[in-house]
Amino acid sequence: MSPTILTIATRNAHKAQEIAAMLPPHFTVRTLADYPELPDVEETGTTFAENAALKACGISAALPGMVLADDSGLCVDALGGAPGVYSARYAGEHGNDAANNAKLLADLAALPATTAPAARFMCAMYLAEGGQIKAEFIGKVEGHITASPAGEHGFGYDPLFVPAGYTCTMAELAAEQKNRISHRADALRQFLAYITS
Repeated sequence: MSPTILTIATRNAHKAQEIAAMLPPHFTVRTLADYPELPDVEETGTTFAENAALKACGISAALPGMVLADDSGLCVDALGGAPGVYSARYAGEHGNDAANNAKLLADLAALPATTAPAARFMCAMYLAEGGQIKAEFIGKVEGHITASPAGEHGFGYDPLFVPAGYTCTMAELAAEQKNRISHRADALRQFLAYITS
C-alpha cells in the first residue's frame, strides 16, 4: 500500500504518539511540530466537536493533504460535565496534568460524598482537506474517577480514570491495552473504516 501522509493537528507530543501508534504502518504522520510557522488555531468552541472542527478546517486550509484534528477531554457527571472542553487547562495553566488532577479531586471532595463518580473520556475527531470537513468521528469510553492517582503510563487524567469493566486506572494499563479501549481509539477505528471503505 502506498504511503499516506496524514497531518495530526496538534502540538501535543503525547497525543500525536498515541494516534501514530494506532495507525497502520503505511501512514506517514506529521504534526504541527513539523510546521512551526503555522499559528495556533484558537479553540473558541463550547464543545469538543466545535473545537476539533475549527482546528481541522484551519490547519487543512494552510497545508496540503489530509488533516486529522481531535478535541478530547474528561466529563464528570457530578461536576455537570466538567472539566469538559477545559480539560487541558482546568487548573488554569494549559497542560499542567498534576494541577488539573489535583483540582479535579478537590472539586469532587467539596461535593457530598459519592462512591466512584461516573465519568467518561470523550473524543471528537474531524478529517478535513483544503479547509473543508470530510468526516466526523465521535469516540468515548465510560468509567469512573478513583480517589487517588495511580499508574505511571498515559497522560492527562489517566491516573484518575478507571474504565468500565476494569479495576485499574488508564495510567496503570500498558499502552497497547489503553489503545484498544480509549476514546481516541474508538474515534480512530471509525476514521480507518471511513478511509478504507
